[in-house]
Amino acid sequence: MDTNTLKLLVKLTQEGQLSSLEELLTLGGSAAVQTVSSQHLGRSGDTLLHYAARHGHLDVVEYLVKRVGMDVEVYNNDYKRPLHEAASMSHWACVSYLLREGAEVDSLKKADWTPLMMACTRRNLDVIQELLCHGADPALRNKDGWNSFHIACREGDPLVVQHLLVVAPDVWRTDSKTRRTPLHTAAMHGCEEVVRILLERCGYTPDSTDSCGVTPFMDAIRNGHISVARLLLEKHQASPTAADIIGAHPVHQVAVTGQEEALRFLVRDLNVDVNQRATDIQLTALHYTAKEGHTSTIKTLLELGADLHVRDKRGRTALHMACIGQHADAARTLLQLGLKDSEDASGTTARQLAKKPDVVRVFECGLPHPS
Repeated sequence: MDTNTLKLLVKLTQEGQLSSLEELLTLGGSAAVQTVSSQHLGRSGDTLLHYAARHGHLDVVEYLVKRVGMDVEVYNNDYKRPLHEAASMSHWACVSYLLREGAEVDSLKKADWTPLMMACTRRNLDVIQELLCHGADPALRNKDGWNSFHIACREGDPLVVQHLLVVAPDVWRTDSKTRRTPLHTAAMHGCEEVVRILLERCGYTPDSTDSCGVTPFMDAIRNGHISVARLLLEKHQASPTAADIIGAHPVHQVAVTGQEEALRFLVRDLNVDVNQRATDIQLTALHYTAKEGHTSTIKTLLELGADLHVRDKRGRTALHMACIGQHADAARTLLQLGLKDSEDASGTTARQLAKKPDVVRVFECGLPHPS
């Protein structure tokens, strides 16, 4: 079968044009049917059954299985079966049909993802229920240690999360290979209603940490989810000043991500010290945000009382950090705000740390020289 004919078959399958697809295969005779039944196409190695399931064309799926004789367990280069495709795109009718035809409900694709995990990336409870009714195991974990509940908590559909807790009450008792819990995941993605459910129905320890020492509160606040952070404070006794394994506190993590409203919440509402030090080298939020090049956040920190002239353990100012990060705008802003270039404990000036041409030019435009 030539390449153009195969491309046409794929197009007809994707568009759900069953009659045209059937007519073309009939014209090709038994040889064409035999070729199509085992033909893997493109870089992905998809078959026509993968395309039909992905696009939700039940009549085409039935035709390919019953008339063409395609195997419901056929897999592509990523080991995805048609059931993975149908589940990932929330096509309930195709999912139901493939299961009735004997598709393995917990088949694994690359990275050990099951069809239920794929379904949980969407918010279609009917598809999830169909898989569960056929014996799907929500506790199975992929290569990263995530189970279906982790994924559902990331997507944030309260009905899906509640249903999984009903059918598998202990499914929340899991963490990933980096020790992240579903509560971390929901907090990070700002899924407030899901966080509320987890706090009410699950026994998470306050300020549980992942392998980096990050708590759910840190995940929420550094991503700007203030309402979630507030919920964790009120309902879970989260600490706004806990430190991760490198000694960074929420105020430092928020400075890294440049979440200015979250900074105001920490400093003004929770009375967190804006000049709080982190790690053995005594970095402040101003150091962190300068290294990331968040020019607007630098100004916000100063409004909140940050010390412009503070130095870390190595004698470096925020200007040194801006130049380490090669951020011209941040360096320029700090100089304009009155921070002069100076030597750190090793005798190195910020100017000497500038490597990129636009950062070097900041110091060649008549701005202050080392004091």
